[in-house]
Amino acid sequence: MKLFTRSSLFLITILLFISLSAALVYANHSWGNYHWARTSNPFTLTLGDNVSTSWDSYLTTTSADWSLSSVLDTVIVPGGTNARRCRPTSGRVEVCNYRYGNNGWLGLAQIWASGSHIVQGVVKTNDTYFTTSTYNTPAWRNLVMCQEVGHTLGLDHQDENFNNTPLGTCMDYSNNPEPNQHPNAHDYEQLETIYAHLDGFTTIQRGTQKLPLGLSIAEAAKNQDFEDRSEWGRELKNNGKVALFERDFGGGNKLFTFVIWTQI
Repeated sequence: MKLFTRSSLFLITILLFISLSAALVYANHSWGNYHWARTSNPFTLTLGDNVSTSWDSYLTTTSADWSLSSVLDTVIVPGGTNARRCRPTSGRVEVCNYRYGNNGWLGLAQIWASGSHIVQGVVKTNDTYFTTSTYNTPAWRNLVMCQEVGHTLGLDHQDENFNNTPLGTCMDYSNNPEPNQHPNAHDYEQLETIYAHLDGFTTIQRGTQKLPLGLSIAEAAKNQDFEDRSEWGRELKNNGKVALFERDFGGGNKLFTFVIWTQI
């Protein structure tokens, strides 16, 4: 007796394909080939604390979450910039919060890259919106802080459909932040893929060392705050919820700006 008809076998095959495809999509969410150069794993990335006491616990949670990765750790140190300007420091990520104004963005991650290597980054959370009843919740603060730091590690979103079922990761932006406050297994798997190879040099700061940068990156970082959309360069994607911009300084030096837009 036949256990399956030809049509049922075809249906089972299709369902398996969809399931496997979904898993592959979720586990492949790096942005380009961008990564921190380093000579060994696990490596330690410094997060400069330029946030107020209202954000300290969320930065601590985010740092602990990403340090669960097998290929990297993050360590929080005193900040190296003014929170209002939030300018980068070579070889590390500066994290800031401030009332940046009614400019439409809730959070930013900005990453400077030379070739395929990340050389510095900043994370900004906009208290103009985080002091409103809509966003002044632990869930929203955890999601945005976790996601923006995740971008500086080389991760993109796992999903950008605002209205679908949350995936249980901060790299998924949805209208329900409660299940999306921390990384999930797919995020850690993707980091292992991104950092599977080693480089012959490092772009990571050690101690108080400031790494040399290309002139175009150094001058741009010194003279601009990059808060305004007009400074972000070419729009690569924008669905009204999240967006990515690229500014090309020439010579393989670029600035990438990941944006979470407010919905108020």
